[in-house]
Amino acid sequence: TTKVRLKTRNQPERLFTVNVISSGDSLEIYTDREGEIILKKYSPIAELGELAKKYVDSLAQTSGGIVAVTDRDHLIAVSAGGRKELYQKPISKELERVIEERENVTASEGSKEYVEISNEARKFSYEIIYPIIAEGDVVGSVILLSKDEDSKFDTSDETLVAFGANILGKQMEQ
Repeated sequence: TTKVRLKTRNQPERLFTVNVISSGDSLEIYTDREGEIILKKYSPIAELGELAKKYVDSLAQTSGGIVAVTDRDHLIAVSAGGRKELYQKPISKELERVIEERENVTASEGSKEYVEISNEARKFSYEIIYPIIAEGDVVGSVILLSKDEDSKFDTSDETLVAFGANILGKQMEQ
């Protein structure tokens, strides 16, 4: 989102908040009752909303961490423990870059590999991030987070996150 100032003759200046649509973004097009056109970014991963919610709760129960699923713009599903803080928040530019470049990240806060999840959320002690790939396109990510400095993630946690990203990607292909 960005802020735009609109100044017209004989009218006071007004400030609008607009969502930026980039070239190549998929869009949904709606019309309202007055005939106005509404453009909305299309999120294919949001179609899996219920499955993503069940997945994050299940993985959180298995891993003991906070689990989130993102599309390329927002956190679309978050398990208990992080839902209030993260759900429907925009992802950070840094996370957007990691997803776009199909990087897997396992990092602790303070390390150079650490990626801020959202500019609106506090930092976590540990994180694992895997991209969700469907039909060759990156559509989002699965993230495992920990607030506890004493519970470091291991390879089994990485495997769970990778498995989840793979399952969600395959589900989208159907």
